[in-house]
Amino acid sequence: MSNQQKIQNAFTNQIEYCRSNGAPITGRIVEAILGALDENTELGRRVLEWEGNPLADALPLRVAGGFHALHLAGNHDRLSAIYNGDDQAAADAEQIIAETIASDEAALLPWLNSPPQTNEAGRSSSYIAGLLWLTAQGLPPRYELLEIGSSAGLNLMIDRYHYDLAGVSVGPDSAPLTFTPEWEGPPPPDVPFAFDSIRGCDIAPVDLADPAQASRLTAFIWPEHTVRFERMKTAIELVNQQPPRLEGASADDWMIEQLAKPQKEGVTRVLVHSIVWQYIPKAGRERISQAMEAAGTQATAERPLAWLSLEANRETYRHELIVRHWPHSNGPGGQPVKLGEAHAHGAWVKWLEAS
Repeated sequence: MSNQQKIQNAFTNQIEYCRSNGAPITGRIVEAILGALDENTELGRRVLEWEGNPLADALPLRVAGGFHALHLAGNHDRLSAIYNGDDQAAADAEQIIAETIASDEAALLPWLNSPPQTNEAGRSSSYIAGLLWLTAQGLPPRYELLEIGSSAGLNLMIDRYHYDLAGVSVGPDSAPLTFTPEWEGPPPPDVPFAFDSIRGCDIAPVDLADPAQASRLTAFIWPEHTVRFERMKTAIELVNQQPPRLEGASADDWMIEQLAKPQKEGVTRVLVHSIVWQYIPKAGRERISQAMEAAGTQATAERPLAWLSLEANRETYRHELIVRHWPHSNGPGGQPVKLGEAHAHGAWVKWLEAS
């Protein structure tokens, strides 16, 4: 497959992904960007000559983030008309995008330099459901949570939120954020658990106390998902009150370091991550997998290990909640179990596991 075909496929995949996840305006923007790009602009040349994997590098979302930032700045009426749902603007989107590239290319180019940060506190609902399931399997109900790709650390504040998962209540009643995803299927197990510690890493952590970094993260929120802007505002307040335990490090190096540390008896160590696996280089993914497998062989009933992930299936455009744990009372440990599917930003959960 030629490089041009890979780029075309990445944009087409992202367009369908947006439309399948309740973001038709973002899908239209990405579609218009693809149509407007050509070799006559530096932005066009950099995108069309992209040397990496355009899908794994989230190339379409890098560019889209830049356009959304221009819209949020409030100085681009025609561009903003697309985001505001104007039908005529949507029809003229390709022309508007081309005009915006001509006028604001210097502002758009830096968005190509790093992958999008797509932190979303609503994904904590899936983490909680997975922890409930693990608790019901008989693992010690006290968790050492280790998250890779934590971005700004919104999910590292998982213990500060309240959850109503099909009637199963978890977290402080006085929490500033409550998540009540639309639920399909049986409820998750209603069992008590607690957190022993919550820590995470990111290759480029976002400091929400810095207005510029907070604005960049906000630009990657899809405009259709208005509730996420309010969540971000609340999350920024929580970070300023008490920052999460977030370190700057590569996912593989950090996770290998954590696995080498002594584990408390009666505490379940859990690797968690959401919508980040594709951004980790292949070598890094392999190192993490090998380290988890090796650590799993040393896991015991008093010091178990688990791996909980919410990642996109690029063929179905669905996000799958997968769990593995070591040791396993019914045979070899580490066998993957698909607990369900979930919306990328926590709007709904389709639960498949009855126990």
